[in-house]
Amino acid sequence: MKQILVLWPSFLVAGIAEMVFFTVMDPQQLYLFGQPVDFSPIATYSIGFFGFWLVCAASSLLTMFFLRPGEEINRAAAGPR
Repeated sequence: MKQILVLWPSFLVAGIAEMVFFTVMDPQQLYLFGQPVDFSPIATYSIGFFGFWLVCAASSLLTMFFLRPGEEINRAAAGPR
């Protein structure tokens, strides 16, 4: 159930980030490692969305990781008793 706490907000933010990014940038004028991107616009939008989603999910996952209380972290580090 914790996956939904990471994936759903990151999905929404990735959608917003993609709309903002591709409002400013034309997918046919993007360059990757000095070479023009030769994908169709739909493929570029899809790859961009999944890239944004991955970055946003990593951010949400790190937030959930750092929200753990110190007792839980110390208990896990001590091992089973």
